[in-house]
Amino acid sequence: MDDLFANQAIAGATLSRSDVENLVGSQPRELVDCDLEEADLSGLDLSRWRFERCNLRRSDLSGARLEGTVWQGCRGPFADFSGANLSEAAFAGGDYNNCSMRGASLNSARFVGCKLTGADFTEGRAMHIHFEELLLVSAKLPGFSFRKETLRRVDLSGADLRKSDFRMTVFEDCSLREAMVAGSRFEGSDLRGTDLGGLRLVDAGLFRGATISREQAGQLLGELGLNVR
Repeated sequence: MDDLFANQAIAGATLSRSDVENLVGSQPRELVDCDLEEADLSGLDLSRWRFERCNLRRSDLSGARLEGTVWQGCRGPFADFSGANLSEAAFAGGDYNNCSMRGASLNSARFVGCKLTGADFTEGRAMHIHFEELLLVSAKLPGFSFRKETLRRVDLSGADLRKSDFRMTVFEDCSLREAMVAGSRFEGSDLRGTDLGGLRLVDAGLFRGATISREQAGQLLGELGLNVR
């Protein structure tokens, strides 16, 4: 494709797979307020593209190359990012509830201010991922590694976190209420800024070596059926 207008944003357009394929060139593109609902973009190389306030509802981006992409205020409920390469991608704001990122590469990806309730990160590959101000209620993150990361204002209530690695993770104003944490590791983690409500007696031993506050300790003992005086 001729790249003469490659630096100009595509705004307010409804785009199909063929439309997007025609935009692919040597320079990344910027899409603003575009409608990509249910579009099949699977397997495309959209590295470094920028998506701003786009409608991605039920779009198929599975297996796509999305390294370094920017997603600003987009709406992508039920979007499929499974198997995509999202290394160094940045998600800022937006709704991705119930999206799939199964098996996606998420190394150095950033998620800030997003709604990801019910999102599926199963078998996602992530190192140095950044989570901040997120709703991950009932999300699926089994076996996920947060080792040595800092989670800020992340709501993981009811999330599937079984066999996840939280060693030396710092939690700042987060929630693990009713989360599934069987088999997870918390050694050296700082949980003082975390809602640990609903912890079961069988899970209590998982937090051996973690730091909690006196107030949390009293709450946990109370929920485990012990009288604190």
